[in-house]
Amino acid sequence: MSEGAVSASERLQQFLVEAGQAPLEPLQAGQFGTYLSLILRWNARVNLTAIRDEDGILSRHFVESIACARALPGGVLTLLDFGSGAGFPGIPIALCRPDLSVTLAESQGKKAAFLQEAARVLGIAVKVHSGRAEELKVQFDCVTLRAVDRIEQAVEAAARLVSPAGWLVLMTTEGCVEKLQAAAGQEFSWRTVAPLANAERELLALGQRSASYPR
Repeated sequence: MSEGAVSASERLQQFLVEAGQAPLEPLQAGQFGTYLSLILRWNARVNLTAIRDEDGILSRHFVESIACARALPGGVLTLLDFGSGAGFPGIPIALCRPDLSVTLAESQGKKAAFLQEAARVLGIAVKVHSGRAEELKVQFDCVTLRAVDRIEQAVEAAARLVSPAGWLVLMTTEGCVEKLQAAAGQEFSWRTVAPLANAERELLALGQRSASYPR
């Protein structure tokens, strides 16, 4: 069936089912369709993501980010998406979990501007920190991290922003997970390493910081 014959939101639902994930509520699926349109429009002039075809964005970025949102541990109220880029996984998390207070940190001005526009158009109450995440002076119940530059140094910095008993959630690959867990530090206990939906060698690793570790 051609892309033109099936809407983006309908194709996303198909990809979720194929990946073993439950489909979204229709309203949420429609929001993801709007989000896709924004990405495609902005990607023509700002390099938001290397994956530029609709189905690639839907099946990789969206499905994996939705799987991440659904795997978040209980008790999380505040979340930081470290180096958010085009908003993965932060914006899908905000769409799937409107109960969370989500902050998107992005140091590149044009990408931060995109995040602001996406939040406005989608009507989600996320905060956008237009600067380096390391500059933030607060800690979060959960910090998510996907592919960013200098990934091991980023994990070290992200770990410092996790509150005691909070969570560091890494979307990474099978070959990198052990070194990234080591970079986070010994105060993290890695409870779950699950394969990400729709990606054979990509993993979702969740580490909980010791409750007794000093701020």
